[in-house]
Amino acid sequence: MTFEPVELSRRCRQLGRPEPGGGAGSKRRLAVVFGGRSAEHEISVASARSVLEALDPERYEVLPIGIDKEGRWHQLSTLPGAPHRGELPAVGRDEGTTVALSREPDDAALVADDGTRHDIDVVFPVMHGPYGEDGSIQGMLELAGIPYVGAGVLASAVGLDKAVQKVLFEAAGLRVVPHEVVHEREWEEDRDAVEARAAGLGLPVFVKPATLGSSVGITKVKRIEDFVPAMEEALSHARKALVERSMEGAREIECAVLGNDDPVASVAAEIVPAGEFYDYRAKYLDEDALLQVPADLPPSVTEEVQRMAVVAFQAIDCAGMARVDFFYRQPDEILVNEINTIPGFTAISMYPKMWAASGLSYPDLIDRLVDLAVERHNKERKRGHPLSG
Repeated sequence: MTFEPVELSRRCRQLGRPEPGGGAGSKRRLAVVFGGRSAEHEISVASARSVLEALDPERYEVLPIGIDKEGRWHQLSTLPGAPHRGELPAVGRDEGTTVALSREPDDAALVADDGTRHDIDVVFPVMHGPYGEDGSIQGMLELAGIPYVGAGVLASAVGLDKAVQKVLFEAAGLRVVPHEVVHEREWEEDRDAVEARAAGLGLPVFVKPATLGSSVGITKVKRIEDFVPAMEEALSHARKALVERSMEGAREIECAVLGNDDPVASVAAEIVPAGEFYDYRAKYLDEDALLQVPADLPPSVTEEVQRMAVVAFQAIDCAGMARVDFFYRQPDEILVNEINTIPGFTAISMYPKMWAASGLSYPDLIDRLVDLAVERHNKERKRGHPLSG
């Protein structure tokens, strides 16, 4: 489903603001969780900074919770800074106060080492990659009975697995980029066979970890002799790799989706990389890539991208938010590349930019995502009753 900005504003007001735990007039207690053990730790911290800056202090009591690279949770009074110019910040093991998640019969809280409790109403996981975007933290929050922003366990796991999501996209009638999935054991036992499969796609190809984002571990292979180190790099990050045909001459189009049972799609946007592809540095450190929001596309192509984005969202049973990435070649070839269930939220990230261009400001987007989390939680809670006997 697509919309006009006025229609979006109306729909955003339709969802009521459920009272937080404190009753009428009180603020929601929101824990923004970021960092974590994945290779995308620093991107998560940068995204969290933008989210925290956008939250309305009149509506939220905010608890910034940074997870260090060893998995410890820290309540922070200030966000960590970048250690050096041109680098991204990380959560240190000695920062803030160490906390743990606790669930009492009637509420959830973060408990510090000294026993101090901080009740929470909603968790906003701003985490990328394994142990945060893959269903891990979502499963923990489900067990604790805490509302959280974004996709559930299944969609989160599928959203991080580029190989599995392509199967579901094709089953939903969406065209995907020609590719091969390579498991680590296959690579160890018969490299020649894997290399032949990759060559069958036609060079150049992209080799990437199947369960990682932010362009970490991706290599563009133009010569077959460069395939082995590319595979080694990809498999150093994940147990399986994806080998995809390079869509030479295609335009990189993105579309944001927002909602639960009735999702809507934003305007489409286009990325014009300064280098050969939109890699980690281009996304988060440099500002050389050209981001066109909205994309200069024929109306029929924009409408098809929006339709396909919603179909992809529903194909993985997503909720809350997602960014869907496409390749487009004139006149009408549109292929789904992948879906991202916790898209980047930094100041230069495409997801908030697309919604801003669609008439939904960054602060309002955050509010809407929190509302959707509470809506989904309340619906699921009605189903959670014990079996008789």
